[in-house]
Amino acid sequence: MHVKPTRRSFIKGLAAGGVLAGTGLWQQPLWARSEDGQLPALSGQQFDLFIGESQVNYSGTSRTAMTINGGLPGPLLRWREGDTVTIRVRNRLQEDTSIHWHGLILPANMDGVPGLSFHGITPGGLYEYRFKVQQNGTYWYHSHSGLQEQAGVYGPLVIEAREPEPFQYDRDYVVMLSDWSDEAPERLMHILKKQPGYYNFHKRTVGDFIEDVSRDGWAATLADRKMWAQMKMTPTDLADVSGYTYTYLINGQSPGGNWTGLFKPGEKLRLRLINGSAMSYFDLRIPGLKMTVVAADGQYVQPVSVDELRIAVAETYDVLVEPGSQEAYTLFAQAMDRSGYARGTLSQRPGLSAPVPPLDPRPLISMADMGMDHGSMAGMDMGAMPSMDHGQMQGMDHSQMQGMDSGNMAGMDHSGMASMSGMDHGAMGGAMQSHPASEDGNPLVDMQTMSPTPKLADPGIGLRNNGRRVLTYADLRSTFEDPDGREPSRTIELHLTGHMEKFSWSFDGIKFSDAEPLRLTYGERVRITLVNDTMMTHPIHLHGMWSDLEDEQGRFLVRKHTIDMPPGSKRSYRVTADALGRWAYHCHLLFHMEMGMFREVRVDEAGSAA
Repeated sequence: MHVKPTRRSFIKGLAAGGVLAGTGLWQQPLWARSEDGQLPALSGQQFDLFIGESQVNYSGTSRTAMTINGGLPGPLLRWREGDTVTIRVRNRLQEDTSIHWHGLILPANMDGVPGLSFHGITPGGLYEYRFKVQQNGTYWYHSHSGLQEQAGVYGPLVIEAREPEPFQYDRDYVVMLSDWSDEAPERLMHILKKQPGYYNFHKRTVGDFIEDVSRDGWAATLADRKMWAQMKMTPTDLADVSGYTYTYLINGQSPGGNWTGLFKPGEKLRLRLINGSAMSYFDLRIPGLKMTVVAADGQYVQPVSVDELRIAVAETYDVLVEPGSQEAYTLFAQAMDRSGYARGTLSQRPGLSAPVPPLDPRPLISMADMGMDHGSMAGMDMGAMPSMDHGQMQGMDHSQMQGMDSGNMAGMDHSGMASMSGMDHGAMGGAMQSHPASEDGNPLVDMQTMSPTPKLADPGIGLRNNGRRVLTYADLRSTFEDPDGREPSRTIELHLTGHMEKFSWSFDGIKFSDAEPLRLTYGERVRITLVNDTMMTHPIHLHGMWSDLEDEQGRFLVRKHTIDMPPGSKRSYRVTADALGRWAYHCHLLFHMEMGMFREVRVDEAGSAA
């Protein structure tokens, strides 16, 4: 039986030396233990994996996890570019399972998505993956069956380069971030469907009220609180699942477990950062050390030095660090909503630690963050927007709503905002974003962005002006030119849509079960433009093909397999349809994908599409 953590136990975890959610009591299997922090690795061309169940303990209470070869995460797989690998995966669960090789270019029937590329692996069954390794870099693998990824079915993957790499280092560590809950994944999903804000304990307090009064005055503060109360919403809703139930892990170790990677003075370390979480974004830094980013999603980029980076779910970054005279440095990865953190240590010998910084202040989502800036709202007749749903306005910053009568905001319905796609926007201060007809009057769409922008140079909510140099997408430039070189022959625009209170997610307001496949013709070059019509951040992943992100002028910027989409953003990338078959395309927030933000992409020979 799974027991929900209490509010008291959550606060107790915070108070225990700043260490959240347990002390890493789980004893890893013998094969997973290492004195210097290196994960156990399987290398070569032939691999045997089994997916089963193991007991873990991150909170003081034993729980059952789904594991690969008995470990959480699964073993580090080391391959070589150009080799043909064979991986035999056996299923010891009582349900179907699968393994997807995230970001790898391979035949569709090797991609590991049940219902698209193969049938899945039945209980007691075996599936043999066999393909040629066509790339190098840092990747990962995970189940694509149900909610198994949340339960522990994931692991790191490193592909050694065939040619010399453009940088050197002395030691190489995988740093795999993930989130664990003692609650069963199915229970998490049930709670989110019933009460989406259940895990948000970062709601505003009396202390916040006093600070706001001192800054903004009584009238503005009271009006702000009144508006939020009428909308029954909060501007702190950045994550669906928080540190209230999650323990944040580095290489399967909780903050109290303190994963440690060793170094000798003068060495240069390569850290392969992987976000293998189900639902958590992390803002990662190593106080006292600069990080030089040299690869993104397994692909080389021009080196850029930063103090901090945000890593979306499913992204990978390779960074170089050069420890100085200190004996130990803290590797600090705080959750985007500041409800907890993962923590490890780089040190000269085992047992050392360095100070753990406090969590940053909790961020607040503003109207501008959602592409609804004050300029675009100026002069709007609120009477033209009857029945706006309070979900539509979630996260709007009252300070940017000056001049609006908050009393007029009560009881508004989402249909008012959806109807804006047909309004005359000439009086609204600038061009407005158009929206697909499928969003109009749609009960699965609770908001639409008005003025989305690429936001490529924006560090992101909670990272702006924090005194640290934070990586942005604008900093990322591949070390190579556009590998295709052709201009896209057509553009496909898709909107990321959802309804917060119904916890329903989709593309263009159409959930997966009702959506037709996106059809591409083999060999064509297309542009995909994404518009985020929600107040949440979404990492979007296309299987089987690269996503070549463009800058604001439509020029090739960086090659990736996962494109992060903050609220109020509009980003474009090019795709070469060079892989025949049926491919998954989805938000990599596991519960968003499960609740409908998923599409099938079919690549057919010319003239063969039905």
